[in-house]
Amino acid sequence: MQGEQPESNLLLEDEALRDGLQIESQIFSIDQKIELFELLKNAGVRRIQVGSFVHPKIVPQMAATDELIRELGKQEDTVISALILNDKGLERALACAVPHVSMSVSVSNTHSLKNARRSAADALGGMVDLIKNARSQGLEVRAGLQSAFGCVYEGPIAESAVLEAADQMVSAGITEINLADSTGMADPYMIRSLVAQVSRRFPEVRISLHLHGTRGLGLANMFSGYEAGVRIFDVCAGGLGGCPFIKGAAGNVPTEDAVHMFESMGIATGIDLNGVISAVDFLESALQRPLPGRMKRVVSAQQVCNS
Repeated sequence: MQGEQPESNLLLEDEALRDGLQIESQIFSIDQKIELFELLKNAGVRRIQVGSFVHPKIVPQMAATDELIRELGKQEDTVISALILNDKGLERALACAVPHVSMSVSVSNTHSLKNARRSAADALGGMVDLIKNARSQGLEVRAGLQSAFGCVYEGPIAESAVLEAADQMVSAGITEINLADSTGMADPYMIRSLVAQVSRRFPEVRISLHLHGTRGLGLANMFSGYEAGVRIFDVCAGGLGGCPFIKGAAGNVPTEDAVHMFESMGIATGIDLNGVISAVDFLESALQRPLPGRMKRVVSAQQVCNS
């Protein structure tokens, strides 16, 4: 790690290797992905989602997730996580011994049909069975609800629909539920309201937030979630990401911007900002374009001013 960072009860899970790269046409090699993982780990990121177990014809970038996890091996201070969506994905996760898995379904029926080719109700039922199976195999499981704050196809999503779906997941035994603003339609009031409802209904369950910056409210929504008691957030180095089945979807909240926001308010993240910027440098060099995150440009400009 680049300098000792203070202990933090805040967990920022970086998803550049999964959500960030999944829509990129340029396929990253195993060596490139390992280099990115090491940069994030050395910066102090404590949980990294490294890929998903999906069919390579659907998401070619994720074809070698199994091999990547095997190459990374057992990590001491960083939790390796991966996304699974079905029984085949669970088989692959178990075969490569990934310690932590994330699963998710959409609360929006239209989004579910486009993304998973199943109705929301059918997908939820399958996910509940998958959660039970994964937990029986000793895996740590996080369950997520996509489009929890709205859907570009259906508009607003009723909080009651989110709570009903969460109830089934909690009954299956999950201890962390991820509320995803997949379309970037949430605002700080919506975040505060839904987090309060879920916290009240399931006080024993940790809540994490997966936010996108489609409408420019990613960081504002993150802080609103923090004020409402959330301590786990998904982020992505450089602000990469976006669902291929949601038109106009922007990337995740940039890791470096989230680190700066929290640290500037005296809230420790345990992550070194310059270390994350090194990961962004690597991504921008590989992709041959600037990424949306702001703090890399801010730090670079400050260095010029100080020279």
